[in-house]
Amino acid sequence: MITKKSISDLINQAIEGTDIFLVDLIISPSNQMVVEIDKVPAISIKECVSVSRHIERSLDREVEDFELSVTSPGLDKPFKKIEQYQKNVAKDIKVTLLDGTLLKGNLVSVTEEGIELTWMEKVKVEGKKKKQEITRLEEILFSNIKETKVVVSFK
Repeated sequence: MITKKSISDLINQAIEGTDIFLVDLIISPSNQMVVEIDKVPAISIKECVSVSRHIERSLDREVEDFELSVTSPGLDKPFKKIEQYQKNVAKDIKVTLLDGTLLKGNLVSVTEEGIELTWMEKVKVEGKKKKQEITRLEEILFSNIKETKVVVSFK
């Protein structure tokens, strides 16, 4: 039987000594496996193929049939690992907090506990007709984050 632990061990063997990290591993009851890996600054197709081949060589289709897909996480997928935050420092992201609040801004820094996000906001200043644009900086704990995604821009 193909188990999550056995496949995870194979992935760790394949990426040992590299900057590649495992983002997600999904195994369906019918042995369809989806492996998401990444690295800073970006994972290559060649590296995905290398991990895929390592897993395939280690399994026997005669014993148990399987379907394997090794990919990088898509831009539309939420972050699952702290390494994904670290990879995207200085990029624009959108963060959905547990209370439903949506924040969009630039990822300034990442710590073990959370992130720092900065964004521009227009506020009413007493005595002025026009709103003034100010820079906001907020520390957000990972425990308060529901979901984070990269803001895709075609500028």
